[in-house]
Amino acid sequence: MQPLLLLLASLLSSGARTEEIIGGHEAKPHSRPYMVFLQLLHNGNKRRCGGVLVREDFVLTAAHCQGSSINVTLGAHNIKEQEETQQVIAVRRAIPHPAYNPQNFSSDIMLLRLEKKAKRTAAVRPLRLPGGKARGDSGGPLVCNNVAQGIVSYGRNNGTPPGVFIKVSHFLPWIKRTMNCL
Repeated sequence: MQPLLLLLASLLSSGARTEEIIGGHEAKPHSRPYMVFLQLLHNGNKRRCGGVLVREDFVLTAAHCQGSSINVTLGAHNIKEQEETQQVIAVRRAIPHPAYNPQNFSSDIMLLRLEKKAKRTAAVRPLRLPGGKARGDSGGPLVCNNVAQGIVSYGRNNGTPPGVFIKVSHFLPWIKRTMNCL
């Protein structure tokens, strides 16, 4: 299992554009109902990131995906098209990990509290977090056995290895404490 995770990690890149597939293939429509597309405004510039729905009212992403205004799109297969399955929800509050360091990307993890709960459908469902013991872009999940194991932090812009992930289980106490307090 570990060699598979390392292979997947090496394929991921934070610089990959969100609307193209590099070195992979298109997923079956709505087969990843936990995937989230983030559109944000950062210093006057529009940016895009990925994320993972971990509860109906929380998205987990990378802390460097912060912005003055963030909207999430859930239930999308093709972000270039308007689909009936899509839900667009504003972010009420962005909560980067208190130890996040933008200079070296340490603790590059953030929770987004949504303005309203996402409606569970066949195309929108949270992903389980690991217990206490592909290809993507910044903030997107590394999934193994239907559990979020990592969050894409950074990598080379051209899609070549290495890709660096934040290990979700390391941050579980902070994630659970933060979600329970809000």
